[in-house]
Amino acid sequence: MPMPTLLKPVLTIARYTLLEALRSRLPWLCVLAACAGAGLAGFLQQLALTESAAVQASLLAAGLRLASVFLLATFIVTSMAREAADKGLEWLLAMPMPRAAYVLGKLLGYGALAAVPAVLFGLLMALFAPPARSALWAASLLGELWIVAAFSLLCAASLQQALPALAAVSGFYLLARSVGSLQLLAHGARAGDTWAQQAMAGGIDVLALLLPRLDTFTRTEWLLYPSGGWPDLAGIATQTAIYAGLLAACALCDFYRRNI
Repeated sequence: MPMPTLLKPVLTIARYTLLEALRSRLPWLCVLAACAGAGLAGFLQQLALTESAAVQASLLAAGLRLASVFLLATFIVTSMAREAADKGLEWLLAMPMPRAAYVLGKLLGYGALAAVPAVLFGLLMALFAPPARSALWAASLLGELWIVAAFSLLCAASLQQALPALAAVSGFYLLARSVGSLQLLAHGARAGDTWAQQAMAGGIDVLALLLPRLDTFTRTEWLLYPSGGWPDLAGIATQTAIYAGLLAACALCDFYRRNI
């Protein structure tokens, strides 16, 4: 199908995806999460004996990062599960448009939606850290959310039930966040390792090659110290493009093989 013909249904689906997010009050949930995080960080700041400002910024950044991932993944999974239960997916795919338009439209809508918490939380962190560091943190958070959105779309489309899809997204995110630490633990003391330990270390190395290194994304120390820079963002952008593209291709394959 020519690109101009494909572009119109993609933009239409992306528009209605954003409208659904607005009607479900997702932006207001992000505002509520920001207020709750700021209040909790302010309370914990009073308990810190030293470097209270750094403690407040680090706790707030960690809380906002988890909140943005949870809210976005939950919305995507529940939205697509509800759409499948209401037979809206069958109705859309029965229309004279390619299935790629549905997947790309959803991805475009969810990608634009991910900018809401990234920008909002980045502006909030600018109150606790220099603007340049907050912008770097927010841009990295946006890349992280794009990967989570693509994987959530794949799980929701393949599993078609909210609870298994949310469990799969949670497992993926936890593994991608901790695979670097798992590698360090596996290769910590190799001299007296048994064959089972070496096999486990090799398995973790393979897992690290397959998963995105989300532990290098949205690092809290960027807000506290001048340790990060725009070269770090280039590596993050590369990982985001690779994994989001691969996950989108997997979702397309799943849609095209399905009989609807």
